[in-house]
Amino acid sequence: MGKGLASSRAKDRIAALLLVALGAGVAWAGHGYGVGTLSRMGAGYFPMLLGALTLGVGLLLGLGSLARGPGPVPREPLSQPLPKPRHGIDLRGAGMLLLSLAAFIVLGRHGGMVPATFACVLLAALADRGNSLRVALLLALATSLLGYLVFGVGLQLQFNPFQWG
Repeated sequence: MGKGLASSRAKDRIAALLLVALGAGVAWAGHGYGVGTLSRMGAGYFPMLLGALTLGVGLLLGLGSLARGPGPVPREPLSQPLPKPRHGIDLRGAGMLLLSLAAFIVLGRHGGMVPATFACVLLAALADRGNSLRVALLLALATSLLGYLVFGVGLQLQFNPFQWG
């Protein structure tokens, strides 16, 4: 039991280091493109922002791993075990993720940002066998609404929220 816990903590620490390194690298590269301001974003604005957020998540993961101490990590068992995919590859999940990307591309061009985001998030959420249709619909609705408010209303980006044809 102790070996599994040590292995779990080691994996968390390695993941934290990788996230910090990736985030720092992306933020550094994004800064080189010119950040600009919030009202006049440069080419490096989003890469730097995403890099900084990734770095922050890595730091939080690392601090959480260090703060847990030597005791066992409490884990809640799943209410029902998930079926194991054949041959180690979850074809349903991979297919749904590819379908979600295709839906975003097609609907982004012919339906606008809101339908594209809704379809993409819905299909991606359904790729996880643990999500119910209700959870996937709520997640898709919330993400679409938040995306519209941030990018359509707040930042006034030129990606039409609804575009038919």
